[in-house]
Amino acid sequence: MMKRFGLIGVAGYIAPRHIVAIKETNNQLIVGMDVNDSVGLLDSFFPEAEFFTEFEMFAAFLSDEKLAGRSLDFIAICSPNHLHVPHIKFAISNGVNVICEKPLVLHASDLNIISSYEKIYGAKVNTILQLRLHPSILSMRQKVLSSSSNKAFDVELTYITCRGKWYAESWKGFEEKSGGVATNIGIHLFDMLNFIFGTPLHHEVHYRDLSTISGRSHYKQATVNWFLSISRKHLPMSAVEDEKSTYRSITIDGEDIEFSNGFTDLHTESYVNILSGNGYGVEANKGAIETVEHVRKAEIVGYPNLPHSFLKSDA
Repeated sequence: MMKRFGLIGVAGYIAPRHIVAIKETNNQLIVGMDVNDSVGLLDSFFPEAEFFTEFEMFAAFLSDEKLAGRSLDFIAICSPNHLHVPHIKFAISNGVNVICEKPLVLHASDLNIISSYEKIYGAKVNTILQLRLHPSILSMRQKVLSSSSNKAFDVELTYITCRGKWYAESWKGFEEKSGGVATNIGIHLFDMLNFIFGTPLHHEVHYRDLSTISGRSHYKQATVNWFLSISRKHLPMSAVEDEKSTYRSITIDGEDIEFSNGFTDLHTESYVNILSGNGYGVEANKGAIETVEHVRKAEIVGYPNLPHSFLKSDA
């Protein structure tokens, strides 16, 4: 049966993947909302969708639809990170299920609030954790699950995704709104590590500035040196020569695991799982949310022995 969707944050970077997923799962986008009006993409997928730039108008439309017996089934949330909680609370308190982009929240304490709202109003929150569906990640997880419980893997994780000067001027450049680099670009990677290697036990930060953060995390079955950056200066020569602005690498016990392909193409599969009742809810997000909240606040411990290979004095 076709589901009726709303979408908050239609003009955002990630919204097109949600729009495509709604279309490819044979559902209908009824209404969108964004303070920006650059949403012409809607014409290619849902030309009849209502659209509002004022949240009050969006909320009034939903109330009218509910009174007419045409309530929404889901609201997809692609708004700036710091607005996720109020938008989630709005949807749930109106009895509408949620599909929210990462990070679900910026503060782990908000997870309890969302759970309380779910219990009170009966609606459900899901988020997009697409790397949990990636074939290479699933294969690595199975390898870990099949290994001895005493086995500790040695891991190096690198993620560089270049951003221009606009980044610092947008909401993403303000830690109180985005959660900083660790949250804004790293949340899915820390979730991946939690998914593969089990419970996070301890984290330390070796370097942090506005564009870069690096550290070491200990999981139940791994020690991970990680390096996250939005700075072009950190791209390896191989990426520069290939004119690439993104570099992803995860090495596990010296074996390079390829997960670049399919990294951004799993939203529709995520929607299929959510719509069939197999999505990832509040509890599934806890490990990664706690991790990124910790590393963005942790004291810098300096360069240890054997830091991440990209970590240099000029990081």
